[in-house]
Amino acid sequence: MKLRNWAFLLAGAGAAMLTYGVLYESNHLVLERRRLKLPGWKKSLDGFTIALVTDLHLKDHYSIELAKQAIAMALDQEPDMVVLGGDLVAYWQEGSEDMLAEVLEPLLLMNGNVVAIPGNREYWCGVAERMRPVMDALNIRFLRNESWRHAGIEWIGIDSANAGMSDPYEAVRGTEEGPAIVLWHEPDMVDSLPFSADLMLSGHSHGGQFRFPGGFTPMHSKNGRKYVSGFFEETPVPLYVSRGIGTTGPPSRFLCPPEVSLLTLESA
Repeated sequence: MKLRNWAFLLAGAGAAMLTYGVLYESNHLVLERRRLKLPGWKKSLDGFTIALVTDLHLKDHYSIELAKQAIAMALDQEPDMVVLGGDLVAYWQEGSEDMLAEVLEPLLLMNGNVVAIPGNREYWCGVAERMRPVMDALNIRFLRNESWRHAGIEWIGIDSANAGMSDPYEAVRGTEEGPAIVLWHEPDMVDSLPFSADLMLSGHSHGGQFRFPGGFTPMHSKNGRKYVSGFFEETPVPLYVSRGIGTTGPPSRFLCPPEVSLLTLESA
């Protein structure tokens, strides 16, 4: 086959893959159920469940509808806690707060068992603090370099590293001994975590967004290259990375569907 024919064939295959990803896979939300064995986790908290929802990238009607599905899926699992892992908005625009409120309002059913952190996109065309009035109105604890003791667990929320706003030392100030879960949007920052914890939860990477045989993922983001998706037990702190809900760059996915994570924590 001539080189030109190969080029046309590859271009056609690429276009078909992108179209499939836009029309189907980027909207095919899946529930990832995982049992995470954690060394040192308190046996009295065995079976504690977390619904992790991250990277909603709210910006338009389509992102709002997919995000509503994700929140509904999380609530259907009746978790002990819902964690919102950052990048809830794609960028700040007129009406972003209304989008957030519309999508997150059902979380009032969690009766305060919801915690959120900002990601890097909460600093695109604005500042993360714009989220706080919405979070306060919906009884969602919003952590920016601070901790919150709730349900017998220290929730340590660290602000976005990529936005230059992270301060893990401030986040851990005043924490007590006992089970601790770190929330930090950018997963590769686990290697820089200056203290120990039982688990770190992240998003940001979108799972690479496009996955090919052999695990090849050509798309990566800053501080989301090393730990792309799933559970990593050998990191300095055990780490779970969600593929998230939205997309970045082309609004498409391939063999990497958006996920709501239902994590059941157990002592190793």
